[in-house]
Amino acid sequence: MKKILGLDLGTNSIGWAVVNEAENADEQSSIVKLGVRVIPLTVDELTNFEKGKSITTNADRTLKRSMRRNLQRYKLRREHLIEILKSNDFISDDTILSENGNRSTFETYRLRAKAATDEISLEEFARVLLMINKKRGYKSSRKAKSTDEGQLIDGIEIAKRLYEKNLTPGQLSYELLKRGKKYLPDFYRSDLLAEFDKVWNVQKQFYPELLTDELKENLKGKNKTQTWAICQKPFALVGIKRTTKGDEQRKENYRWRAKSLSEKLELEELAVVFQKINGQINSASGYLGDISDRSKELYFNKMTVGQYQMAQLDKNPNYSLKNQVFYRQDYLNEFETIWETQAKYHKELTSELKKEIRDVVIFYQRPLKSQKGLISFCEFESRKIEMKVDGKKKIKTIGCRVCPKSSPLFQEFKIWQRLNDVLIFPANEKNKKKRPNARSLSAEEKLNLYYALSYKDELGKGQILDILDMPDYELNFDKIQGNTTQYKLFNAYKEIAEKIGYDKDKINSIEDIKAIFESHNIKTDILQLDDKIEWENFESQPLFKLWHLLYSFEGDKSDIGNKNLIEKVSSLCNMPYESAKILANVQYENAYASLSSKAIKKILPHLISGEQYDIACVLAGYKTH
Repeated sequence: MKKILGLDLGTNSIGWAVVNEAENADEQSSIVKLGVRVIPLTVDELTNFEKGKSITTNADRTLKRSMRRNLQRYKLRREHLIEILKSNDFISDDTILSENGNRSTFETYRLRAKAATDEISLEEFARVLLMINKKRGYKSSRKAKSTDEGQLIDGIEIAKRLYEKNLTPGQLSYELLKRGKKYLPDFYRSDLLAEFDKVWNVQKQFYPELLTDELKENLKGKNKTQTWAICQKPFALVGIKRTTKGDEQRKENYRWRAKSLSEKLELEELAVVFQKINGQINSASGYLGDISDRSKELYFNKMTVGQYQMAQLDKNPNYSLKNQVFYRQDYLNEFETIWETQAKYHKELTSELKKEIRDVVIFYQRPLKSQKGLISFCEFESRKIEMKVDGKKKIKTIGCRVCPKSSPLFQEFKIWQRLNDVLIFPANEKNKKKRPNARSLSAEEKLNLYYALSYKDELGKGQILDILDMPDYELNFDKIQGNTTQYKLFNAYKEIAEKIGYDKDKINSIEDIKAIFESHNIKTDILQLDDKIEWENFESQPLFKLWHLLYSFEGDKSDIGNKNLIEKVSSLCNMPYESAKILANVQYENAYASLSSKAIKKILPHLISGEQYDIACVLAGYKTH
C-alpha cells in the first residue's frame, strides 16, 4: 500500500488529501482524510498576495494591535493626569477642558503659546498639560553612536557649530579631514540645501549664462547620477580622469566645495560639487530628516513647539498640523519652559509636583525588555548543573557572563594576546614556509608596543616597525588594534584640555593630560587602569567606574536627558560640569567578548609575562574544575 499526500495550491486556499493507493490486486485504494484551508484575504490583500508582496494578515493585525495599545496607554496617562490636577485643585468635575463657544477653535493652541512667556490661570494651564500629554514627540529606542562619528540621533550640536562659525557642511567637513579625522558628521537637510544655494549664487557670478533658474529647478531633489546627467550637456562634461583616489579624492571633493564659495571652479569640478551635495541631500531627506529640521528651527528661532504651531495657524488657519512630528526632547524643553514661567505666578507649581507630572505621567517611557539573559556564558567561568523544574529534570548553565569588548580589562587582554602572536622577520623572508629567522617579540619590545597601543585606535605595520626601529623587517600582521576604549577617552580628554585653554594639537601623550589635570585639580587616577589590583577591589577603580557609567547609560544625549550622567561623571572625576559634559558624550557599543572579566583577570598576568607554560596551567585548572 502506497500513501500519497496531494496538495492543490490556490491563490486564497490550499486543498489537501491523504490517500492509500493499492499496489496489487489484494489491496484496496481508499481516502484517509481530506480538507481545505482557506486564506481569508480581502480584495487588497489578495491583490498584494498575487503581486508577491510580503505583507501578511499577521503583520496587519500586529500594526493595529500596536495602535490599540498606544491609544490605551495614552488614555491611562490622561486619566492619571486629570486625577492629579483634580487633587491639586487645578480643575474640578465641572471644568470644561476643551474649546467652547464662538471663535474658540484654536484657543488651547493660543494658551499653549502664551504660557511660555506670560501668565495663564491654573485651569488654562491644566488644558495645556493635557494637550502636551496627547502628543509627546518621537523618541528613538536605539543607542546613538559616538560623537566622534557624528551619528547623533539629533545632531543639533553640528548645526550650532555651522551657525556660530558661519560655515557650510562642505567647509566643516574639509576642516575635519585636514585635521586627520576619519569620520564626518551627518548634516541637517536644511543646511545642505543652504550650501547648495550659496555655491550656486557664487558660481553664477562666473557662469551667468549656464547657471539658469531652469537648470537649478531641474537639479532639485536629484541623486548623484541624475545630477551628473543633467549637467553633462550644458557644462559639456567629458569626465576627465582624476589622479587622486580613496581618501585623497574624498578630501579633494570637500576642498572644491569649500573653494566654490569664494573662487571660480572649473565646470568639471563644479559638476562634482553639485553631485556630492545633491547626494547628501538625497540621503538626508525623509521622516527623520524632517523631524530634525523642525527641531533645528525651534532652536535657532528660540521657540517652543506650541509657539511654532500657533505661528503657522496665524498665517493660515487651514494649515494641517496632523503630520508635524517633533523630537521628544523638544516637548520636554517646552514643558520645562512653560512650567518655569508659570511657577513664577503660581506657588502651587512645586518641584515635587513638576517631577510627578513630568517623569511619572506625561513623559514616562516604558523601558525595553532586558536582554541580559541572552548574553553568553564564559567558557571557563561557567558550568552546567542538573535541576528539577515541575518534577522534570532540566540542565541549567550557571556562572559568569562574558564581559563587554569595550571593558578596559578586555582591551588590555586583547593587546597582550596579539603582541604574543606577533612574529618579526627580515623583509626578504616573505614566504611563510621559509622564515628561518622569524622570532617573537622580546619582553622590552612588547612593552614598548603596549604603551604605544594603549591610547591609539590602531597601529599599522609601518608605524610598528618605526617604534621597534626595524625598517628592514616585516611582521605577520598588517595592523594591530589598540585600546579603543582609552582612545575615545583620550580624545575627550584633549577636548577638555582645549576647553580649559590648551592647544589640543600639541597634546601627544597621556603624560601631557596628566600634567594638565593635576594643575586644575582634576583626578588623574581615571587615566590608567591598574590590572594588578585584587579582583575584589578591581571594579572599584575610578577608570573602571567611569567606563561603566558611560557604557551602561541608556538615556538620550541631550542636556536634560544626560544631566544625571554628567553630574556623576563630574563628581567621579572632580571636574567642572561643562568638562564632564564632553566625557558624558563618549559611548561604547554593546559587543561582547568570549570570556568573563574574572577569567581575563586570571589569564592576563601570565599573558603579560609571556610564559606559555603558566597560561597552560591556568587553562588546565579551568578544565579540571
